[in-house]
Amino acid sequence: MSAVGTLVEVLASGFAKASLYAMMALGLTLIFGLLGVLNFAHGSFTMVGAYVAGLVMVTFAGTGIAAIAWFLVAGLVAAAVVGGFGAAMEVGLIRRLYDRPPIYQILLTFGVTLVVDELARIVVLFYGMQPRTEWQAALGTKPAFIGDSISVLGGTVNNLELFQIVWGVLTVAAVWAFLTRTRYGLVVRAGSEDDEMAAALGIDVRRVFTVVFALGAGLAGFAGALLMWDSAWGASVPLASETLLPAFVVVIVGGLGTFRGTVIAAVLVGMVDALMTYLFNEGIVTFSGLPELTIFLILVGVLVVRPQGISGLAEVGGH
Repeated sequence: MSAVGTLVEVLASGFAKASLYAMMALGLTLIFGLLGVLNFAHGSFTMVGAYVAGLVMVTFAGTGIAAIAWFLVAGLVAAAVVGGFGAAMEVGLIRRLYDRPPIYQILLTFGVTLVVDELARIVVLFYGMQPRTEWQAALGTKPAFIGDSISVLGGTVNNLELFQIVWGVLTVAAVWAFLTRTRYGLVVRAGSEDDEMAAALGIDVRRVFTVVFALGAGLAGFAGALLMWDSAWGASVPLASETLLPAFVVVIVGGLGTFRGTVIAAVLVGMVDALMTYLFNEGIVTFSGLPELTIFLILVGVLVVRPQGISGLAEVGGH
């Protein structure tokens, strides 16, 4: 293969991974940016979204182009279900702890993670499925042409990677437009900067908190729908922890609570992950854990050189 073809393959893989990382992390950074809550249940939201979307696809999906339309429905249903759960969690649990030290919120969301994961495990076992491996029925709803590849400048690009890039770009653009081009986005940014001043101006900050938490959870649910068709991830109970770690790495590297930093960090981590995966697949490096090791080395390096992250401030979030 030519050098250009190899470059095309690595870039396509890198942007696809960056799209997935951005979708996993954007909800997390929105929640921290406004509420100052490190939501350890975010990975469980993604896992539940994958199962909900898979259930819709297995029950209703057709084949070919129809499956793409049903994927959109499945993604929206997953986002609505997980977003609704997130809103209920914010109102019923997290709101009571805003005046407590952050450790209370961390312990609470970690406890929610344990409960949600165990409930998911019980439900999956009840229906005779293996909780630790990908749900093959949901994976099988992927249209055949999504699994095909096309040739670009001598390189081979998987259609699933292009599909993930499209959804990643659409999600980033939608969140950016919401934050910068809508009145409610202005309210969210005002609350993030100074919630007491926003409340003094008559803004119902508590309702904004609930909406943002639901939005962040919904983004995690939609990311789960996208992961459902990726054999490297798939719908499984361990998906919760598998997505939580890279999401936290991206949010911390980008700067806690910053939209721009999260997008930049997602691209950085995705490209490095793709390059290291290429080196391993080509046998240039034989250590299989190289992509994960390199990602965490990026995290360590950023924390040493710039502890607030790429675009972060010295202090952000909280109320």
